[in-house]
Amino acid sequence: MDQKTQELVEGLNTDLANEYAAMIMYSNNAAVVSGLYRQVLKPFFEGEVADEQGHAIYLAEKISILGGTPTTVPAKVQQTSDVKEMLENAKQSEKDTIERYKVRAKQAEELGLIELQLKLEDLISDETGHMEEIERLLTDPRMH
Repeated sequence: MDQKTQELVEGLNTDLANEYAAMIMYSNNAAVVSGLYRQVLKPFFEGEVADEQGHAIYLAEKISILGGTPTTVPAKVQQTSDVKEMLENAKQSEKDTIERYKVRAKQAEELGLIELQLKLEDLISDETGHMEEIERLLTDPRMH
């Protein structure tokens, strides 16, 4: 495997570890969210798990196709029972993921991996939607 492909695979593994972490974070948030927000946020967090799982499956497959070994170790997960912190952590996670995927899409473009580049751009769109939804939840006056 050439150097640029190796760097891409390493980056995709970082992305995969973070998708695993997002699945754990959202699963945990759904389990521990309480109070008035539970009815709204539990299904929201559960829905995010499925999206992140789809991203993880795609990344693992692509890493394997490129000749790498997909990681099975998640990135560090922030745990909290505070609703505002949950949302702020989730927002930061989505923002960080978007930035990583922008770098990865550029790497894929440089290698001529058009399908991967386009899929990463789709993932950026997906994660941006998640981030914007979280930002809207954080505008609730009770969050200030």
